[in-house]
Amino acid sequence: MIYLYCLMTIIAFSLAVAINKRVKSIIFNSFVITVCLLIAILLIFHIPYHDYITGNKPLNALLGPSIVALALPLYEQLKQIKQYWRSILFITTVSSALAMLSGSFMAFILGGNEQVMATVFGKSITTPLAMAVSSTIGGVPTITVVLVIIAGLIGSVFGYSIIKLLRIKRSEAAGLAIGTASHALGTAACMEIDKKAGTYSSIALVLCGVITSLIAPLLFDLLLIIIKVF
Repeated sequence: MIYLYCLMTIIAFSLAVAINKRVKSIIFNSFVITVCLLIAILLIFHIPYHDYITGNKPLNALLGPSIVALALPLYEQLKQIKQYWRSILFITTVSSALAMLSGSFMAFILGGNEQVMATVFGKSITTPLAMAVSSTIGGVPTITVVLVIIAGLIGSVFGYSIIKLLRIKRSEAAGLAIGTASHALGTAACMEIDKKAGTYSSIALVLCGVITSLIAPLLFDLLLIIIKVF
């Protein structure tokens, strides 16, 4: 009986996709519409969140394997990826460093202590990696998860609008920017608008996650040293 919540989630998402196709709005993408629909249903029918999340265990278990689906668009753009792999690696490395440093430095300016800075540090990568990074450098992983979701939501809702505002026309650049800043949620929204941009967003999602995991401890220590010096 409880697994009917899985069906409810699937129906809500299917309805959201249909609405998105009709409305064709960058801001109201299928993810945002799905979340709004589900929140409304839970509130109207007084469904406990614990029951809902428990009933969605089969869908949650598919989150990991679903990443394999990203291999198809990557394969379709394999020739270009091979041609520009150096540029892609350089861009994602610099972007990862900037994403980490900018968030933590902003936290410092606003009066945050070392733990707050560490918590913000990995906000732009996928949840499991962000939690691991946060734990390693002394942050609070549970709060990091919230920041990751916020970053993803902002990217999925406003990412393409900002790209248009900046007059970035190349799909490759748009995809790398969104994938770097807003991980899986931004990538999903990107796929709905431009498959090629979504492919490059997928690349950025993976590379930034790996790069951030590798350099985060060293970069965070370096940031603390610089702050103490100045």
